[in-house]
Amino acid sequence: MVVFGSLTQIKLPPPIPTTSSSSGPSQKTLLTKRRSLLLGPTAVVASLLHFYNPISSQPSAIAQQQLQDDLQQEEDRAMNLFQETSPSVVFIKDIEIDKSLKGSPNAVSQSEDDNTKVEGTGSGFIWDKFGHIVTNYHVISRLATDQTGLQRCKVYMVDARGNGFSSEGKIVGLDASRDLAVLKVDIEGHELKPVVLGTSSDLRVGQTCFAIGNPYGYENTLTTGVVSGLGREIPSPDGKAIKGAIQTDAAINAGNSGGPLINSYGRVIGVNTSTFTRKGSGTSSGVNFAIPIDSVVRTVPYLIVYGTPYSNRF
Repeated sequence: MVVFGSLTQIKLPPPIPTTSSSSGPSQKTLLTKRRSLLLGPTAVVASLLHFYNPISSQPSAIAQQQLQDDLQQEEDRAMNLFQETSPSVVFIKDIEIDKSLKGSPNAVSQSEDDNTKVEGTGSGFIWDKFGHIVTNYHVISRLATDQTGLQRCKVYMVDARGNGFSSEGKIVGLDASRDLAVLKVDIEGHELKPVVLGTSSDLRVGQTCFAIGNPYGYENTLTTGVVSGLGREIPSPDGKAIKGAIQTDAAINAGNSGGPLINSYGRVIGVNTSTFTRKGSGTSSGVNFAIPIDSVVRTVPYLIVYGTPYSNRF
């Protein structure tokens, strides 16, 4: 349409008069001019067709380089975000010690991992520099309801200098209705790096998010996704409803529970807590949930100061 519209604007020169006089132009000259008239518009058409040919309109080298630079920046941001945040994420083991160590205050440090029974694993994150660890209640529920005195919680972490160490986690406070728990670890000789807290009230569906944890015991695992939904309602360990949960497609599997869900700026926006699994598969369906950080910020300081509410004690 554009090509033929352009051709209508071409004005042809007036016709060349023909005479039988010997002084007029020769037949060869007339033929040459007629060829010029025919070839002129043909060249214009060819030029226009080449200009509008979609096959020839490939991205330029500059555009391709810009695309590669943008992708590299995205990768660099994810790598830097993981390097900055992962030292604030801990690995939690729910273990059962040998009966011979039941009365020992240092049972966790005295018992070797090979001689203890690991009954579950999970994740958590460093709340402050005093050694408070936030995780899910269901991650340490065996310890919370232990009647034998054999249950312990071992926390593996990295200090601000990058040195790894482990310590026994003592329960400070529990809130089963919100699936939250606070542990306290001995940090003597170590300086911890707490997480940076964000907000969940301004989240939008579609924004990028990242989950860091220890799925199936694989430490320091990063998964990426988006905020898939807001204001969800999920069940808590005591049967009540946790309202306002964040839905995400960032993979959350067994062992991710209690770890942080963070935004693109490395700020914690939620605590990873549960996932729907395909029946019989045991794998994540991509429908995963996190407790919003605004709810966590309202609950954790209370647990640190006052401990477990009476209604949640066992």
